[in-house]
Amino acid sequence: MNLQTNSGAAEMPKGVPYIIGNEAAERFCYYGMRAILVVYMTQYLFNMQGQLAKVDPATAKAWYHLFSSAVYFTPLMGAVISDVFWGKYLTIIRLSLVYAVGCFVLALFGNTAGMFVGLTLIAIGSGGIKPVVSANVGDQFTKDNQHLMKKVFSIFYFAINFGSFFSTLLTPVLLKWYGPKVAFSVPGFLMILATLVFWVGRKRFTVVPPAGIRQYKDALLSPAGKKALIHLSGFFLIVSFFWMLFDQSSAAWILQAEKMDRVVDLRFFIFQYDWLHFELLASQTHAMNPVLVMILIPIFTYGIYPALQKFFNVTSLRKMTLGMFVAALSFVIIAMAEAHLQNGEVVGVIWQLWAYILLTCAEVMVSITALEFAYTQAPPNMKSIIMGLYLLSVTLGNLIAAGVNYFIKNPDGSEKLAGADYFWFFTILMVIAAVVFAISSKFYKEESYIQEDAGKAA
Repeated sequence: MNLQTNSGAAEMPKGVPYIIGNEAAERFCYYGMRAILVVYMTQYLFNMQGQLAKVDPATAKAWYHLFSSAVYFTPLMGAVISDVFWGKYLTIIRLSLVYAVGCFVLALFGNTAGMFVGLTLIAIGSGGIKPVVSANVGDQFTKDNQHLMKKVFSIFYFAINFGSFFSTLLTPVLLKWYGPKVAFSVPGFLMILATLVFWVGRKRFTVVPPAGIRQYKDALLSPAGKKALIHLSGFFLIVSFFWMLFDQSSAAWILQAEKMDRVVDLRFFIFQYDWLHFELLASQTHAMNPVLVMILIPIFTYGIYPALQKFFNVTSLRKMTLGMFVAALSFVIIAMAEAHLQNGEVVGVIWQLWAYILLTCAEVMVSITALEFAYTQAPPNMKSIIMGLYLLSVTLGNLIAAGVNYFIKNPDGSEKLAGADYFWFFTILMVIAAVVFAISSKFYKEESYIQEDAGKAA
């Protein structure tokens, strides 16, 4: 995928390589930190008195989902700051520094107070830049080269998972061998690198200036603005159930992996090297997701979607509908694996591989599509706020998951939804949401808001 740019109107925008590089480094930071968060809370956390204060799995899952919900709530704040006051470039630079500080707070203070302060700063920084970065990708295009937007959003998502894959493999090893200080510091340095890459590309970006409070208010109250807010909010509300499932792959699935046989033997035919026989850490199993994303993006883009297009029009809403049903199937596999574990059977981590394949197919159909959909359906002065509303669906999904984990916890430490029942419960919720989304999408007429002309350099 060539990201080199020239001056031709239909060429790839010049700022895209810097945005992609920034995103890869930033996602290394976020997913690396997130991959070890549940393990950190259940095995490494200290209280204010310096005593080991490991939390139980249900509480760890609830705290994890509350943090994830905060990360995806603050995009609304970042969107307003960007669209009204600072503009996208300054918002990304300033909040990225807050983000990096949060990582170093986690590294330096290994107690509950340090964890909450660090995670709060990360939620403000990471969440604040999320809708701005996504909208900034779309801002690089005009009607002359908008046909390249689908490709770049796919590359953008590829970069997310490129960073996620390596961080998900590396950070758990850093935690095991060097402890939380090093494990959280490395993502912090990657966040600084991400900010530096973005700053280096500042002269090549197309920059859409902030609208200002009056123009922003007029855009929100216009017929197109009201339609976008009302109709898209309904869709994003239903999409939250997808994120309710997806983000459990970094929490409940990891705790399930702790109970599985995680030995991997890749020795076959002439490859008899000992290093091909190893045991995965439980938190490393999530690395299956980003590597599968990198494999599946070109398969869907150049194979599955064109093949389906021969039979029916593959719209964004149809992609997302199918993705939700596939996500439910992934949890069916996880529920079946959990049932075998409950019966005392030895269950290999290969079960989770099949589940990850389905969940990642769902992610490609829902998440990548929703990013582009949110941008194209948003009027020009509302790009960041609509992106923020979309990301709010991740907040709601994690709040649902956190609420369920709090509700099912009994005073004696047991759980109301134990074992496979826990996963079957979420599977049923996902199927219901997918049916509602399929019905609702039949009544929506898609728009296409693309800026007419390129902006100016930063």
